[in-house]
Amino acid sequence: MTTTDRRGVLRAGAGLVAGGAFAAGCAPGTAPHTAASAASRHASGPAERGAAHPSASPAAAPRAFPGQPAQIGHGPRDRPRVALTFHGQGDPALARTLLTTAERHGARVTVLAVGTWLDAHPEMARRILDGGHDLGNHTQRHLSVNDMPEAEARAEITGCADRLKRLTGSIGTWFRPSRAVTASPLVARLARAAGYPHVLSYDVDSLDYTSPGAAAVTRTVLAGVRPGSVVSLHFGYPGTATALPALLDELDRRGLHAVTTTELLS
Repeated sequence: MTTTDRRGVLRAGAGLVAGGAFAAGCAPGTAPHTAASAASRHASGPAERGAAHPSASPAAAPRAFPGQPAQIGHGPRDRPRVALTFHGQGDPALARTLLTTAERHGARVTVLAVGTWLDAHPEMARRILDGGHDLGNHTQRHLSVNDMPEAEARAEITGCADRLKRLTGSIGTWFRPSRAVTASPLVARLARAAGYPHVLSYDVDSLDYTSPGAAAVTRTVLAGVRPGSVVSLHFGYPGTATALPALLDELDRRGLHAVTTTELLS
């Protein structure tokens, strides 16, 4: 580990201690957590504290995948690829650590960002895209969108889509409902109307939002993952960051390459 790496890890830890707030899991009944600490924001460089670079190329738009269902839970089982998907919320310093770890392993991930997180940390949208990762919509406030009346659910979807569009030029490549594995028929319809041909679900839940420890996160994912799997993980939990190197190493050993969801289905 280089001096720069150690400083990045220390900044992530400092942000966690100072903020005391991690991203919420999507299990029903789990209370959402607040955004990241001021300490981690001050640790960011000047370029990262601003909005997306105005000269950056627009991000990819959502696309339809013929033959795939309206709600996608996994990709093809006959190719040695998996998609690690992260719910985008929590301390941005820890999020950057996770992204850097993935990139150093040659992996690309999918981040489903919460709108309020983008409001607080707009620089993260471009950081995710510049790393070659997918960026999508995980609703504006990360509440139980399936339980909302139509107008409120629509606002949750379009609110986050609008922020992504402003920051990146695209509404994001994917939509995932907050606090649910799959979307209700109403939410799926509203997502299509907002421009998302598919709802992104998953077939492996890491349960990292329960803070079981890094070893448990790794065991849970490896027990369920197979070719084509879409794995649910979260930014904002130190156990996930600690688990990721060993998880990627074992996926490599099994011949499974971590790619974006777009690559998984292409």
